[in-house]
Amino acid sequence: MTDIKRVFTVDGHPFFPLGGQSCNSSGYNEKESERAFEVIKLLHGNTLEIPVYWDQVEPVEGKYDFTAVDALLASARRHELKLILLWFATWKNGNMDYVPAWVKTNPKRFKRVISQNGKDIWNLSSHCKTNLEADKKAFAALCKHLKAKDNADRTVISLQVQNEPGIIGSDRDYGPEAQAVFDSPVPAALVAAMKKKGTGFVYDIWQKAGGKKSGGTWPELFGWEAGELMSAWSIAGYIDAIAEAGKAVYDLPMFVNVWMMEQPWWSLPGESYPSGGAVTKALDIYKWCAPHLDLIAPDNYPDDSRGYEYNAINYSRDDNPYFTPESAGDQNMFRGIADYNLIGNFFFGVEYIVDENCQVRPEYQALVENFHCISSAIPLLLKYQGTGKIHAFIQEFKLLAQRVDLDGWLGVVEFGEKPTRWAGKDWRHNAGWVWKEQTDLKRGRGLIIQAAEHEFYLVGTGCRVFLRRAPTPEKMQAPALVSDWATKIFGYIVSVDEGHFDKKGKYVADRRRNGDEIFRRGLWVEPDNGVLRVITCD
Repeated sequence: MTDIKRVFTVDGHPFFPLGGQSCNSSGYNEKESERAFEVIKLLHGNTLEIPVYWDQVEPVEGKYDFTAVDALLASARRHELKLILLWFATWKNGNMDYVPAWVKTNPKRFKRVISQNGKDIWNLSSHCKTNLEADKKAFAALCKHLKAKDNADRTVISLQVQNEPGIIGSDRDYGPEAQAVFDSPVPAALVAAMKKKGTGFVYDIWQKAGGKKSGGTWPELFGWEAGELMSAWSIAGYIDAIAEAGKAVYDLPMFVNVWMMEQPWWSLPGESYPSGGAVTKALDIYKWCAPHLDLIAPDNYPDDSRGYEYNAINYSRDDNPYFTPESAGDQNMFRGIADYNLIGNFFFGVEYIVDENCQVRPEYQALVENFHCISSAIPLLLKYQGTGKIHAFIQEFKLLAQRVDLDGWLGVVEFGEKPTRWAGKDWRHNAGWVWKEQTDLKRGRGLIIQAAEHEFYLVGTGCRVFLRRAPTPEKMQAPALVSDWATKIFGYIVSVDEGHFDKKGKYVADRRRNGDEIFRRGLWVEPDNGVLRVITCD
């Protein structure tokens, strides 16, 4: 039994946010954001992630314009959806594209990162207090506006503080302020935290560099990785100060997302990914130095199961519930829910999945079906995650069947029935761009939830589920002889219903299966069936 920390709530009740993130420009105008809302409804999602831009809300220093934010609130309420707002400010994907012009054009006041060659790069320095105070003030103003406009409705359920923060173009800031920190002893609180934990990536880096106990500078304690870890320490503290200021005004759940370092090509800080972000090796630093963040959330995109699971394992911790603000929306969602207690999932670029008439493009149909399956089962997820009663089945390459061990029952799931370089165009001009090959998305996948000894719920597609009683010490059951595949032993079935959960979380049966639909043919599921409820007996 695992205690699930439900960071997201609605009306005081646990909430599983499910949906997509709009393209980066959709928050700038109502027409583009409207398409994003329409697609979330099409996905059967309940929440849209959409950016709010510092340069838009504070075009002139000290003068705020929340017109676009108010339009998002109105649209979300009209569509009966929730919002997670993404604060694009000091950092967006490792650079400063979304800071106001009055910041961009005044590098003497708003200092930038200095690279190793002595030149500044397109990134605000986390060692400049002026940068921090300006961002913090704007974010607090946003929170104040949301409290005034949305405290009663609670349309906005969470805020993402920055987007994939860190430095692209250098492993650290080589400016005079940052260099002084680099050459000074590592803060005693950080050394104490490493000693107390006694394990983990940061601890291991420290030990490999010699394990100097205290008084050492960053390179003396962390060797060649000192620049990245110092950047993580500085950026984590910077973001935490912004979150703290925001929460003091309006106490919403807040998190930061992560551009992951694990990828097929080179894994070099400042080049392959933003240095100083909360990547796997620096995650402990963020947990120690950013206590006002409720989550550190990986953008978990790997196609392969091992890559996905590696990230899920490292970010699903007792002190950090597993949440993915960006993903490919593929079959790994099912794995995340069943095996890592995923508390919310979002697909990036929702506008891409439909054509100009808001019809699902064929290459995205399987993705839409994934979301339909998960959406229909949310009441079950909220109730049974952490109990060991949720099981994922996923058809890996060339896998024909998968065994599932259930409480008192044996299950067999029988299966049957990448992107290239991207130009970065908007959704209207990328009709052929997909996260995955269609054949990959069409593989069988889904969930089995065992609510009680004789009560099962199924969602998914591309498979048939077979159940039989497991042998017990009290009543050993010899394998039955079968003449062919079609007559495999099948457990006694009392009823099989297709249905849904109402607003109170009660199961409503919409259609009863019988006869050839269940006899010896297994329990088949498809997204348009809703949730299949199976009652068995001895």
